[in-house]
Amino acid sequence: MRRIPLLSIALLSAAPLAAQHRADSSAATLPKVTVSATRTTTPLLRAPLGVSQVGLGRLRTTAGIGLADALQGIPGVLATSRSGGVDTRITIRGFGARGAGDRSNAGTMRGIRVMVDGMPETEPDGRTSLDIIDLATVTGIDVVRSNASAIWGNAAGGIIAINTTPAEGNLFDVRTMVGTFGLRRIVAQTSTGTGESRLYASASHTELDGWRQNSAGERTLLNAGFLSPLGDRTRIAMRLTASRNSFGIPGPLTAADARANPRDANATYLARRERRENQVIRFGTTIDRAIGSNGALSIMSYVTPKSLIRSERGTYRTFDRVHGGGGINYRQPLGDHALLVGADLQHQDGPARFWSLSATGGKGTTLQQDKSERALNGGVFVQDEWSASDKLTLHIGARLDALRYGLADRITPKLDATRSYSQVSPKLGAAYRVSRNNMFYANVGAGVEAPAGNETDPAGTFGQDTVTGISPLLKPIRSVTYEIGTRNVMTTVHPGIVAIRYEAAAYNTDVRDELVPYRGGRFYFNAGRARRQGVELGGEIEFEQGFAVRSTATLSRNTYLDYMVDSVHYGRPGRLADYSGNAVVGVPRSIGLIGARWDAGASPFRFDAEMQYTGNYMLNDANTVELPSATVFNATLSMRRAAPLFPGVGITGFVRIENLLDRRFMTSGFLNPDVVAGRPVAYEPGLPRVLIVSLGLVRLP
Repeated sequence: MRRIPLLSIALLSAAPLAAQHRADSSAATLPKVTVSATRTTTPLLRAPLGVSQVGLGRLRTTAGIGLADALQGIPGVLATSRSGGVDTRITIRGFGARGAGDRSNAGTMRGIRVMVDGMPETEPDGRTSLDIIDLATVTGIDVVRSNASAIWGNAAGGIIAINTTPAEGNLFDVRTMVGTFGLRRIVAQTSTGTGESRLYASASHTELDGWRQNSAGERTLLNAGFLSPLGDRTRIAMRLTASRNSFGIPGPLTAADARANPRDANATYLARRERRENQVIRFGTTIDRAIGSNGALSIMSYVTPKSLIRSERGTYRTFDRVHGGGGINYRQPLGDHALLVGADLQHQDGPARFWSLSATGGKGTTLQQDKSERALNGGVFVQDEWSASDKLTLHIGARLDALRYGLADRITPKLDATRSYSQVSPKLGAAYRVSRNNMFYANVGAGVEAPAGNETDPAGTFGQDTVTGISPLLKPIRSVTYEIGTRNVMTTVHPGIVAIRYEAAAYNTDVRDELVPYRGGRFYFNAGRARRQGVELGGEIEFEQGFAVRSTATLSRNTYLDYMVDSVHYGRPGRLADYSGNAVVGVPRSIGLIGARWDAGASPFRFDAEMQYTGNYMLNDANTVELPSATVFNATLSMRRAAPLFPGVGITGFVRIENLLDRRFMTSGFLNPDVVAGRPVAYEPGLPRVLIVSLGLVRLP
């Protein structure tokens, strides 16, 4: 382990990321934010949760293709781009780590609930596709790192709440971008409105040739919305998003191949042209109404039809799905209490057809599977927020969830199956406000994470997939998390210092039935018990003359406590492998960032530099295969405000260099990977030095 970077991080550390601070303000107080885990607009000083924010200052100075560009550097979060495009691996406090393999995290993520404009992008079974998430059209992100199952159900790993509504009433901007490895990108946005009404629209188109073989991608995204009052007490919002997204998957390599020829794709993936071709449309409506003097009712509904094509594991696969649902919640203050009650319902259904794969990776002539995959997820919740005093706020709540899977096989009806899961998730939290800008919090809560639909496929090793279509062996991940933390903003600390911001959190999560991928994610087993413990630190010091330094650090220990597995899948019938005491796969012990920012006087220019560190982690349960640690340096020269170009028109832009020192590193790895000729095929090489240049025209006030 490299100790010097981590020591430096720890010395500077302690709040939510200046890397993520909103716009160009040096606010001396913590802002009010919409904390999605409580479904209310809650002052941050009253929220007993670990929360980080990402604002336009970060969103507009990266390539913005994948969600990892926004989340890197947040305490407790591992966010990596697997090949430079939309395919992103994201974990929060170890949740979602299993999403690395053939059927896991190719353009999707696990264990973390993603909301876009208040509507769930996460499907009923816990998978989240990233097709309609383009940072160029995003105006802000809130990341709730704490367990959120008591309010959102299948969200033990937290919440990523994304907002695409423009903050300005009247704007127009066009941005272009070019970069290394064939990056070409154009984005246009507009917004207009009077009073409380607003109409907005945006469009983006991205092409990427890719560094590795079979990693090219292309995406077109359209986003529009209309917000308007309906009378004095009601407000409606209607939103439409459409995306066409395609990308190749280069796949894993052996360690030797990754070092010698990192640009190569996995030979099998290349021959099959492993890829995703997705078309998604989502339409949603939200109605908010004031009830009585203080009550608030919110009703949301949405529908998301999807057409998906995949070349995966030797088959050509088509999915035609419709994901739809809605939710209702009502908040009523009652003296010192604020009662929140609500319910959610999600449903997804549609045919899945697997064809043979042609010699060129296209659709073959033989229909191998023809089935319908259904998922229904419903939940009801209640929460009481009690202002016990001017300083102390208590939160107590619980949620009941029920999830049902169904499979109907049109070729082999005997495989038809259903499976149901249910869970009650209670939670108790407390926030104590020491002063105007300083608070401490603590919480304890249960979490649940059901196995995703494709994770319930039976193992084909000894023909289990000829008996049933849904594995009867898998159970949901159940967890209990204990967390304490603090947030603080100090101003007028010392001459020359504008503000010091810091945050610290510590957690302990006891997990039952951890889901573990085998053979690169072809099938899954439950581990008996595991424990995740960690400390998260973040801080920023803002000086006069426009200079600031920031740092974040995450130190964690993730261990299997009780884990014995039947080793028949390794060719040793009747024997058991005991992995108790081993490190949980896919979770680094340490993550960190050190950064500095300088606003160049009265000019519009800003210089930003950062060092990102990711510690090593284990790739197999036996702890014999390891992904090495990596340190990457990035630098950005940007315009923090537009410079006048013509009357009413300004110019903006940035130049960014990622992996400034052109270091070789591994960005991700397959978990419990295939072993070929004694060598694990597990490693995904990270990109070399990347140059990105962006210019834009904006409407000036």
